[in-house]
Amino acid sequence: MTMPRILIQLDPDSQASVFDAVVALDAGVDKLLQYNNVRPEQVRDLVHGCIFTRGGKDLHNTAIFIGGQHVPDGEALMGAVLESFLGPLRVSVMLDANGANTTAAAAVLAAARHIELDGCHALVLAGTGPVGERAARLLAAEGATVRVASRQSVRAETTVERIRAEVEGAKLLPVQTATSSETCEALEEVQLVIAAGAAGIELLPSGSWQDSESLKVVIDLNAVAPLGVAGVDVMDRAEEHHETICYGAIGVGGAKMKIHRAALQRLYDSNDQLLDAEAIFGIGKELEEQASRS
Repeated sequence: MTMPRILIQLDPDSQASVFDAVVALDAGVDKLLQYNNVRPEQVRDLVHGCIFTRGGKDLHNTAIFIGGQHVPDGEALMGAVLESFLGPLRVSVMLDANGANTTAAAAVLAAARHIELDGCHALVLAGTGPVGERAARLLAAEGATVRVASRQSVRAETTVERIRAEVEGAKLLPVQTATSSETCEALEEVQLVIAAGAAGIELLPSGSWQDSESLKVVIDLNAVAPLGVAGVDVMDRAEEHHETICYGAIGVGGAKMKIHRAALQRLYDSNDQLLDAEAIFGIGKELEEQASRS
């Protein structure tokens, strides 16, 4: 008998995400076990239920997915999960709280279709948020010089310090974008903009980017009006506006969903995988390479 693939969904929110559940089932999970309102102190017993019920050769058929709306809560659960493993008695884990890892990976990969990331100058608006920080981290690891923008300079500086500690040789610059003049200054000589702000907040107004001579790609990850970048449509997928390649949130969303499903499927290849932003980005790269060969 084939051992069913079980996914344990740990969610710190009051209701476990329906979105994450649907994607899991579409990815081929046989049985989904959802737990909501999960706190770090409750994780050990849940993890032990995973690792003590199947023999070593069958552990790869169980995996853990950590979601939730708030990334710090998801990261706390991830830490508790890893602490609960007992040597080889473990299962693979994926963290995608608030969709931050899959969304950031999809955005950076979209940019890479049109410009060489190594050596480019990028601006990440709302770069201190969960998606923005991960996008900045992935860009820095690819060799880009990244301006990490926030309306509060201290938040930008803190995020830059954190990324530098994680990415060796990262080329980063914290910038404040509290005013339109500061935003225009941050745009100077930039080839790529990723806007990763909260829903309904405009970060780049009309007229601030259309005349840029350096800008090649703009990606807006906000799907709720007003959009993050005025002049970019939510459905844009490599559409050209003012001689700039543009992506909207839904235009990036198709790739995000493919990456999400592929990452879930990858969990069952072995019992020792940890799928964070970098690992998920690597899976996205593989999908891009497969698409280019087909």
